[in-house]
Amino acid sequence: MLNEFKMIGSGLATIALAGVGVGIGYIFGSLLDAISRNPSITRALFNYAILGSALTEAIALFTIMIVFLILY
Repeated sequence: MLNEFKMIGSGLATIALAGVGVGIGYIFGSLLDAISRNPSITRALFNYAILGSALTEAIALFTIMIVFLILY
């Protein structure tokens, strides 16, 4: 019975990965919008987008870590 609850808990914990995908899509979509409005600051905007993407990916890594903690 405990094993089934672990599987349900880990499945629910992976819902955060959908949010990560949406977040990264939103970051780079906004990057393209900002570059099209002001192409002279492309380099600075790209650096901010990479930083935001890295922080968003950290959420995915924490989610995977929690799932493995739940399972094992």
